[in-house]
Amino acid sequence: MQTINGVRKKQPGRVVVAPDAKLLVSREEAAQLLSISQRGLDYLIANRRLPTRRIGGRVLIPVADLRKYARGDHPERIVM
Repeated sequence: MQTINGVRKKQPGRVVVAPDAKLLVSREEAAQLLSISQRGLDYLIANRRLPTRRIGGRVLIPVADLRKYARGDHPERIVM
């Protein structure tokens, strides 16, 4: 806590947004949303089955593309 003129002010916390309200999610969140491993998600990204966006050093996946991928049929195995 920070003191200003004798009054304690709480530092702003981190904002938590529900995955449904996000436009982009991290690789970890994307793997959880698809119920697959992070390695499986990396395979999909490497084979260009899921598009990504880079912001700084972060790799982010559009939620709309995750939903589109989840609606399709995928009879092949994800990981070799």
